[in-house]
Amino acid sequence: MLDAALRRLIDPALKPVAAAMVRAGASADAVTIGGFAIGMLSLPAIAAGQFGLALLAIAINRLSDGLDGAIARITRQTDRGGYLDIVCDFIFYAGCVFGFALADQANALPAAFLIFSFMGTGSSFLAYAIMAAKRGMSTDIRGSKSLYYLGGITEGTETIAFLVAICLWPAAFPMLAWGFGALCWVTTASRILAAWRSFD
Repeated sequence: MLDAALRRLIDPALKPVAAAMVRAGASADAVTIGGFAIGMLSLPAIAAGQFGLALLAIAINRLSDGLDGAIARITRQTDRGGYLDIVCDFIFYAGCVFGFALADQANALPAAFLIFSFMGTGSSFLAYAIMAAKRGMSTDIRGSKSLYYLGGITEGTETIAFLVAICLWPAAFPMLAWGFGALCWVTTASRILAAWRSFD
């Protein structure tokens, strides 16, 4: 929901940093993979109750997620890069939630519900992108992307805010997970409706 607006603020700030990284020899794929590896450290950190460390890993991951695209736009956007970016994002999001299930048995059911909900948002997003590509549809409302980005009320910005919230207030994880999971199903339903109207 907020991704398009925030990109207009974030992209100009990332561009000079990305340009400096390109001059230093960094590639978009390397930043994607490195950021993913660091982000996945949030899983054991959360499981161990080290929420400050998890927040640091999440922040670095999200910064890398912005920089890899900025680097690709300066150098060359590739299908491999777009594929890596979206796959790593979905695994990272689920990994953070799984960490909470490992941290406390009381978190297991809400964590399972939220990962189930992520399946809805992820599959509805990717299936729409596949059909859009077949039809030659494109959008740049969220900047230049490798895939068609269909919005919703639980996009990347809202998911990041959720991850930050559960690390800041881990005791509230069950309530936040049930609530965010419900919002994910609203997003999934809206995407299915959009697909129903767009495709025959």
